[in-house]
Amino acid sequence: MERDKALSIVKPHLTEKRYIHTIGVMETAVDLAKKYGYDEKKAELAAIFHDYAKYRPENEMKSIIIEQKMPKELLDFHPELWHAPVGSYLVKTEVGIEDVDILNAITYHTTGRPNMTLLEKIIFIADYIEPNRNFPGVEQVRDLVKTNLDGAILQSLKNTIIYLTKKNATIYPDTLYTYNYFIKMKEE
Repeated sequence: MERDKALSIVKPHLTEKRYIHTIGVMETAVDLAKKYGYDEKKAELAAIFHDYAKYRPENEMKSIIIEQKMPKELLDFHPELWHAPVGSYLVKTEVGIEDVDILNAITYHTTGRPNMTLLEKIIFIADYIEPNRNFPGVEQVRDLVKTNLDGAILQSLKNTIIYLTKKNATIYPDTLYTYNYFIKMKEE
């Protein structure tokens, strides 16, 4: 699918601010794909659709999680996490994208997972560092990704876990598993 067609499909599902974010993620993902030797078109498509379900009603997302037998534990955590796996499902069923690599990159773009593919890493970190993001620690991760993709992911996970613990918020298990995975990889 061409960029313009994909953007025209996703745009009605996003706010203007989120659409600008999506463009930033797309451009960042393409740059990272070039840098790390991945298929730029697949990175572009995954980035364009990564937030496809971001503004779906919570009750719709909850129903999809239950009906599609997604991990039930999702329902025990903040609905902010739901849009990633639900988005992957909707991109497949509504848009017709069946590429498993793209769908998994959408599914895991918020939590990560142990043993992520290169595309999953690219979308995960592109979402975190795109140029419109501005929060403590993002510049450090932007600098790190220039030379160390895994190091940038690990730092982004540390930042996220610290942020959530300061808010006394729960942390989805996949985020902790991903953090532990990258710590172990670093030690080896």
